[in-house]
Parts: sequence; structure tokens; C-alpha cells
Amino acid sequence: MTPAARSDLPAFQRTQLEFTAHIRDPQARPRPADVEERRMAIYRDVLYRNIEGFIANGFPVLRSLTPDDVWHRRVRRFFADHRCRTPYFARVVEEFLDWLANERGDHPDDPPFILELAHYEWVELDLEISEADRELPPVDHNGDLYDGVPVRSPLTRHLAYRYPVHRIGPDFQPREPDPQPSYLAVYRDRQDQVHFLEINATTYRLLELLQENPGWRGRDALSAIADELQHPRPELVLQHGRELLHDLRRRNILIGTRV
Repeated sequence: MTPAARSDLPAFQRTQLEFTAHIRDPQARPRPADVEERRMAIYRDVLYRNIEGFIANGFPVLRSLTPDDVWHRRVRRFFADHRCRTPYFARVVEEFLDWLANERGDHPDDPPFILELAHYEWVELDLEISEADRELPPVDHNGDLYDGVPVRSPLTRHLAYRYPVHRIGPDFQPREPDPQPSYLAVYRDRQDQVHFLEINATTYRLLELLQENPGWRGRDALSAIADELQHPRPELVLQHGRELLHDLRRRNILIGTRV
């Protein structure tokens, strides 16, 4: 609701609304008449720089691909139009992604891969600050991943994108999606370092099945994959799958088996 529509409010609250509306969108909203321009400019500059800095740090690749004028127009529209649902600065990056996906709509300044690249970059920050591993169920870290029930780390994501977002940069900016999806696993290791791993469709499906069926043994998921592939020698899928399960544990994507 605009300040003019809130004539029922006390004068100081109307001034506050005018003040914040001007900071968000100085081109469309005039500053309060009783606040001098020099002081107003300080607030405008500091608040915008804070928000823009968090977003630029959260999306370093996207920022590097975007001309300055386009970047600042984009961030200023977010600053003016979006209403954040969190008071935490670290979550501003997530709010920007939500604005891109659900509020901005198609825009001629945006590359076709902008949503997927932004999501890919956001996942890293999300895992860096996540506390999802604070409370874990009882896990046997050395358990048999094949005959036991594997437990996925809560600090891992399996992702599929139409664009090869892990290769996008100043020298590679595709205009069309690839015929085949790009499959990636993103995870935080025991030293709290976030890693990105390019995986194949089988590994992606294994992680998906273990997430969707938390009571399945490793062999259950591998057998399901062999059936889906209609593999002529399913025992080979099980054999290679056993090795894959151990590799996923080594990376801390799987953390053991359910006790």
C-alpha cells in the first residue's frame, strides 16, 4: 500500500513509509519533503550497496557475465519490487532467486540460462550455511551400503539442468539447451567444503531413488535401476553399483547405513 493511501496513519509513520519507498525506488517515489537530499543520498547509497553486494557475491558467475548497467537495473528492480520474507542478509540471495523465478518474468536483458545458472550458484551458498546435519539419525558410518539401508547426507543435492551450467562462463554462454540434461551432485564434505561433481544419469537416478525410498537397501535401488534400463546383464549393474555406493560414501554424499 502506498504512503498516500495510508492517510489514517500518524504523521511519523507516513514519513517512514515515504522514506523507505524512496530508498527502494528513488526514480518513482519522491523523498520526504523534510529530509534533505544530502542525508537521503547516504541512506540510498548504503542500503543499495549492501543488497547489491550480497547478490553479487552470491552469483559471481552471473555477475561476471552481465554488463554493469544491465546488472544494476536488474538489482534495482528487485530492490524496488520484491518484499523479502526473511530478516537475514545471507538469505537475500535466495530471495533474489525467487524474484527471478516467480516475479520478474521474461526479460530481454536476461540470458536464456539465467534461472538455471542462478539456482546452481545459490545451491553452493545454501549448503555452506545449512545446519541440516545438526541432528542426524543413528548411522553406522562403516555399514554395508549394499545390504544395508544407505543414509544420504542432508548436505547433498542431486541436480539436473537443461543447460550445462557448470561450464558457463565468459567464454561459453549457450543460447540453446543441450539435447541431454546435465546431471550434477553438490555436497559438503567433512571439512565443510562444498564440491560440485558432474555425474551420469545412473548416479543421478540412484541418489533420487535413495531420497524417495529412505527404507530401501542399496541393492534395492540398484535392482530398480537395472529393471528400468532393461539391462541384459543386471548383475553388472549391481557390481558397478556397489563400487558407486562406496565412492559416494568416500565423498560424504552417503554417510553410512541406518542403524
